[in-house]
Amino acid sequence: METDATIEDLDAPTGAPTNDRVAEGPKKVFVKTYGCQMNVYDSQRMSDALAADGYSSTEKIEDADLILLNTCHIREKAAEKVYSELGRLRQMKNERALQGREMLVGVTGCVAQAEGSEILRRAPAVDLVVGPQTYHRLPDVVKKARSGRRIVETEYAIEDKFEHLPQPKRAELARRGVTAFLTVQEGCDKFCTFCVVPYTRGSEVSRSVSQIVSEAERLAEAGVREVTLLGQNVNAWHGEGPDGTEWGLGRLLFRLAEIPGIARLRYTTSHPRDMDDDLIAAHRDLRVLMPYLHLPVQSGSDRILKAMNRQHKAADYLRLLDRIRQARPDIALSGDFIVGFPGESDADFEDTMRLVEEVQYASAYSFKYSPRPGTPGAEMSDHVPEDIKDDRLQKLQALLTRQQNEFAASLVGKTFETLIEKPGRKAGQVVGRSPWLQPVIVDESAGKIGDIVSVRITRLGTNSLYGEAVQGH
Repeated sequence: METDATIEDLDAPTGAPTNDRVAEGPKKVFVKTYGCQMNVYDSQRMSDALAADGYSSTEKIEDADLILLNTCHIREKAAEKVYSELGRLRQMKNERALQGREMLVGVTGCVAQAEGSEILRRAPAVDLVVGPQTYHRLPDVVKKARSGRRIVETEYAIEDKFEHLPQPKRAELARRGVTAFLTVQEGCDKFCTFCVVPYTRGSEVSRSVSQIVSEAERLAEAGVREVTLLGQNVNAWHGEGPDGTEWGLGRLLFRLAEIPGIARLRYTTSHPRDMDDDLIAAHRDLRVLMPYLHLPVQSGSDRILKAMNRQHKAADYLRLLDRIRQARPDIALSGDFIVGFPGESDADFEDTMRLVEEVQYASAYSFKYSPRPGTPGAEMSDHVPEDIKDDRLQKLQALLTRQQNEFAASLVGKTFETLIEKPGRKAGQVVGRSPWLQPVIVDESAGKIGDIVSVRITRLGTNSLYGEAVQGH
């Protein structure tokens, strides 16, 4: 049964829309997405929900009647970027009001969930604030906001938002291209001490096999060739199968591999503690499961890993990678790293550098520790000075960049299957995607968008590979 969501109805600000100012005719929504792939997926689902209420999507913010900022709260700078953008939107909204034109501004995503009505107090331009678990209610919230009320809706609901969001039409899916994200799991129960996700996305919730397969089939029918399964802790997914038993991610991947038209599968983001035998077997046995794995470790120091509540040691991570590489020798690794976590010493940082040297990453993301309000890490003592964080980050990024370049260079002269995704920037070129996620630029004669062709890599670009099609490979 549906629970009552929390709705905070505040006095409308000067220039807020009222019933007698509601514009007639087609309405347009502009969604700006910050942060992770989950937010990209959610932005599409919000657009789908609003389409049922008469809103069409636009890529031009100046044409929009409704502007939504789908936000990220992982780092302080990400949240402050949102407030800076809201300041600019306030000026745009005031100009619209002088013209007698309606413009609603909404904040969604993790900043919305974490800060709620504080956003309304800090940003007078905002009309609605909606958390990640209640996007299926977005059309109703927008209607209330159009009547001049300021709305906050962030209460977690019992119902499954995926069940309630309308499904996009096949033509809309086809316009999105030949690759797609598909959320299978939300939330996290790990409670790493640096992370806000359990507080903004809630506890782990898994979609059922039938829901996931149905959405994947619709994507395939619309021409999608590559599907990336998403979750804050995706390899913790455990959904109900059609046989009534609980399935794990490995078994789900085998089922999705059976769908006609789906030629490639990926998943992200994973936790080392949830890489079980079935999932490793999927990497060994499924050729459609791409040989690329994003498996964050965050630090190479056991002392810091314990302080982060990662619940594994560096040696556990390395042993796991050995098993994965034995199952899939061509697999490439990606990771996440945080430098300057409270209490991190020079020796702890050197442990991280040694782990990176041993693993040899194909790509990685590295950040300075940013204390997030409400997390245990923010309350810890012995915070690392910013200048030391800066120095460590530069050293780590230099090492990771060297490894990324070495991995790309190792592909020159090799031939592998490439999914052609879109036209190139230059006439006569198309851009594909390698099994390891790099852009691959080839002549348009190689094939049409959606084709998977054999390409031999001839040289490196700045952030891409250049190749030529190989017939009969």
